[in-house]
Amino acid sequence: MDQVTQHNNQQAQRKAAMAVLAHAEAGEIAARLRNLASDLPLPDHQDLRTPENGLVMLRGRVGGDGAPFNLGEATVSRAAVRLASGEVGFGYTLGRDGEKARLIALCDALVQSRDFGGAVERDVIAPLREQLMVRRKQAAEATAATKVDFYTMVRGEG
Repeated sequence: MDQVTQHNNQQAQRKAAMAVLAHAEAGEIAARLRNLASDLPLPDHQDLRTPENGLVMLRGRVGGDGAPFNLGEATVSRAAVRLASGEVGFGYTLGRDGEKARLIALCDALVQSRDFGGAVERDVIAPLREQLMVRRKQAAEATAATKVDFYTMVRGEG
């Protein structure tokens, strides 16, 4: 596999991991990392950017694809972590949960590590992905249970 393909695969893996971690609870992420650390000690790491809170502007589009407009602001937290081996991870999450942003950044750095990438995917990301899919399925079933079918009757005039 050439270097460009390998880089693209790693970026896709990081993107998929971030999508799962952003929807997980901080306690769930921390518990999975503790379980991983009991089997395989986590590498030393340091905060490059301590967790901090800020605002981002949310943009929308008229009709979904029309002219863009500023919808409003949302609070976000971000953090950055560097492993002793040099991998740098970044974490962003909606809300004011700095610890969750730090945990996401740590997972992002670990996913990039040759030694920990597979273990993090197997023991942290995959179980969280499964939990997320179960929650989404339950929410869809609960919504479907309230579905009302409307129909229009055509009068036979004329």
